[in-house]
Amino acid sequence: MGVAGNGIDWLRMGASMVLVLGLLAAMLWTLKRMKSLQIKHKGPPLLDVLETISIGPRQKMALVRVGSHQVLVGMTATQFTALGQWNDTGPAPQQDAPREN
Repeated sequence: MGVAGNGIDWLRMGASMVLVLGLLAAMLWTLKRMKSLQIKHKGPPLLDVLETISIGPRQKMALVRVGSHQVLVGMTATQFTALGQWNDTGPAPQQDAPREN
């Protein structure tokens, strides 16, 4: 096999690398083209994060507006849980702190 075999191996490896890079470039171009073809939503956003609070190292709660509803969502690294839902009738009334006698 000697020197000629070694040159063919380098040529085969180089051609494989060019093929992989070409396929990667074609895939990126296709994805970019598909993204530009997506229908864009016009009008006000349907989903809006109103507020989030961290309650632990990898745990959060978020108040999310979805259309005309507000949803309280608990989030961990692996799951989302709807904790409560109500109609969006404007800002929630503020409650006074309990008074001591």
